[in-house]
Amino acid sequence: MNNSSAVRRVQATSAPRRFVPRCALLLAVFFQVAFLFPAHAAPNPQAAPDAAAIMQGVYQQNTSRDMTLKATLDVFDKQGQMLRKKFALLRLGSLGDSKTLVYFTDPKEIRGVVLLSVNQRGATGRQWMYIPATDRVRSVAPQERSERFVGSDFTYEDIAEDPLDDFTYRLLSDNELIDGRKTYKIEATPVSPDRSQYKFIYYWVLQDVPCIIHAEMYDQDGHEVRTMHGSQLKKESGISGFRHIEVDSVADGTHTILTIDEAHFNTGLSPDLFTPDALGKPSPAIPGSVSTSDHQ
Repeated sequence: MNNSSAVRRVQATSAPRRFVPRCALLLAVFFQVAFLFPAHAAPNPQAAPDAAAIMQGVYQQNTSRDMTLKATLDVFDKQGQMLRKKFALLRLGSLGDSKTLVYFTDPKEIRGVVLLSVNQRGATGRQWMYIPATDRVRSVAPQERSERFVGSDFTYEDIAEDPLDDFTYRLLSDNELIDGRKTYKIEATPVSPDRSQYKFIYYWVLQDVPCIIHAEMYDQDGHEVRTMHGSQLKKESGISGFRHIEVDSVADGTHTILTIDEAHFNTGLSPDLFTPDALGKPSPAIPGSVSTSDHQ
């Protein structure tokens, strides 16, 4: 873990303990689930918490029709050397039933690389990639979903948005603190092995705002392979999300920092952009600078 990664304090109300992750996650998703997206209302604190309902709140609170992000990836190798990559992410549709495009703009070695992800409820996600050097579009095979995406600590699966019903959910705890905020700890297990590279994932969801603040991913042997952590929670157009996400690859000793530089919602993105045939054509105009966001 890099020296700049902060030590996260996770405490149970009955028996405080220190929790020191290797990264300071997700997206998830991550890009994946909801670091970038949710939330208008938290679950009712008087009701008995239900894991599936909590995760449904994470998915469904963002009602935007489309979204555009400008972001920076700082990728660090084992020696701490950093390579910066810039991209735009466009999404059309709702979380878990959407199409997303990732356009890389820098550095020049990957400028023009495009990844299209199509996610539909009840079906395995599909992905296509355009590589300017070969001037061709190819599909991303299922076995590639666990591979690193453009050399970062995100995998192809992490970049996609898994449908909610690809996993079952179990509440493990409702009394842990992360970064001083109370969370629900939830275990997510794929309904079948073809739905995810992971055997299970632990999510920590904020109780006051349904955003995932932390996640740990485990491989098919039950070994922790990746951790993610979100910080800098902000609100844009009434939608809250983390603007700073760190992900660590545990065994490899590498890590990536994702910074959301701009966020735009409901700009009227055309469905014509989100097809394999459109990849490799001139990139669409990306909305300009955002107004000052409200801190939360």
